[in-house]
Amino acid sequence: MQFHNFELEQFQSDFERTVEYNLADSSVQCVNVRDLLPADEIEPLLDMRLFYPEVNGTALLRERIAALYPQANSRNVLVTVGAAQANSLVCNTLLEPGDEVIVISPGYRQVWGMARNLGCRVKELHLLPQDGWKLDLEKLTSLAGPGTNMIAVVNPNNPTGTVLSREEMQHVVRICDATGAWLHADEVYCGTEMDGEETPSFWTLYDKVVCTNSLSKAYGLAGLRIGWIIASAEMIEAFWRRHEYAVIAASGPSMKLAEIALQSDRRRVLLDRQKQLSFAGHKMLADWIHDQHGLFSVHPAAATSIAFVQYHFDMPSIELANEIRRRASVLVAPGALLGSEHHLRMAVGYPGEKIQSALARISKVVSELEVRVD
Repeated sequence: MQFHNFELEQFQSDFERTVEYNLADSSVQCVNVRDLLPADEIEPLLDMRLFYPEVNGTALLRERIAALYPQANSRNVLVTVGAAQANSLVCNTLLEPGDEVIVISPGYRQVWGMARNLGCRVKELHLLPQDGWKLDLEKLTSLAGPGTNMIAVVNPNNPTGTVLSREEMQHVVRICDATGAWLHADEVYCGTEMDGEETPSFWTLYDKVVCTNSLSKAYGLAGLRIGWIIASAEMIEAFWRRHEYAVIAASGPSMKLAEIALQSDRRRVLLDRQKQLSFAGHKMLADWIHDQHGLFSVHPAAATSIAFVQYHFDMPSIELANEIRRRASVLVAPGALLGSEHHLRMAVGYPGEKIQSALARISKVVSELEVRVD
């Protein structure tokens, strides 16, 4: 059976522990357990019995997740091992060999790769930097047809940080409805919006929608490996059966910490912290780009703690990323591994000293390479 490696994750796995500055990640600076737990909640956690937890997620955690979605209840929720497992369950449940799948590029190429590994026909809708990475709905309409089984979107987008308007979301739903396609909405960056208005979910907009999310990006809790699927109760049962084959259940201590994180007041603190770090990091990056004499540019992100930086000289992005890694001990993600050459994905949701030091090293590498603006 032909298997395509998840090249972006392989690149990060190979090198993220070997550098001084890792900007290839896609999360904000993560919190530690001490910051998350108030003193009066430490003892109950220490007394927690490490037996098998509820396989589909603890009742309280599913209730708190459901409360984030209109008209949802705990039967619409399956807790997974991160959004990675959630997305994998969606693909392995809804797709069969020969199915047609439409994905958005540039993008996080998990669904792109899994669909190809399942023997599906994958079509890409390419976003363009000169259009501000805006979704071309006419092109999406032309790509979709009676043979389309699933349309997958990431909203807000990884790596561009763009956010679909409500009108664009409705248009995507109409395209899915016209073709009978499933809509898979990866919403892990909801809550990272710079303007403070949280992006609405695709949930309730369409009867064949499946939404995935996690605590990794907006909350800075990537190490908990807690994600979830929101879907009809019938589909949750189908995903649950496959979940039992894959992992049995998510970690019990992780789910307990997730319950705490999703308390209303704690959730707001985590989201506000992420926004402050991301806003400051994007500002530092913009100032740095301004001083780079036209070598780099970026379309300002409306959301996320990452930036998709375009460079204006002739060098493959994997080669450039490796030069930066070897010469400066800074890891950035090559755009080619996200579906768009001549770009680098950089995480900016870190303390200012880290961002400034890493960017200064990148400047030095580019100077040493003696590149010229195209």
